Amino acid sequence: MNFVAVTQSLASLALLSGALGLVLLAALAVPSLRRALVVRVEGSESLLVGMAALTAFAASAGSLYYSEVVGFIPCLLCWYQRIAMYPLVLVLGVGLVRRDPAAWSYGLPLSVIGLLIALYHVMIQFRPTLDVGACGTGVPCTARYLAVFGFVSIPVMAAGGFLLITGLLLLVRSSLRAS
Repeated sequence: MNFVAVTQSLASLALLSGALGLVLLAALAVPSLRRALVVRVEGSESLLVGMAALTAFAASAGSLYYSEVVGFIPCLLCWYQRIAMYPLVLVLGVGLVRRDPAAWSYGLPLSVIGLLIALYHVMIQFRPTLDVGACGTGVPCTARYLAVFGFVSIPVMAAGGFLLITGLLLLVRSSLRAS
């Protein structure tokens, strides 16, 4: 596959992940929908952890593709997002192998922190004047290597992954608390 095909595939997956994550988070915020979801996933919590692990793996592989294969140099905020994403592969992967749905409690803080960093990063890419100077040296955090479909940058892709992981782990949490 060439760069354009890989990039469009990763951007499409990120948009799908972000949309699913937003739908999950919205459904979890509405008590009647949350109850319906919890009933639907009861007993499948390990599968949800596995889906979150797969999402973290795909996001990590994508970030490594851009830095190690394509040669994009990550900015400081990209590194912080990686610091949140990479351990999720291991933490949630171990949770999947051990069939331990309690892995949500280890993964959720990393996912939420990564999501907040990614959202800030997206914000300053679209509004550079809002940058508080987090990236004072090296590659500027306001620069965009990509603009797939006109708006999907690498931080947008990361935010999509973090949104889905956060939604899945909160669903696991809700399901375990209901049982």
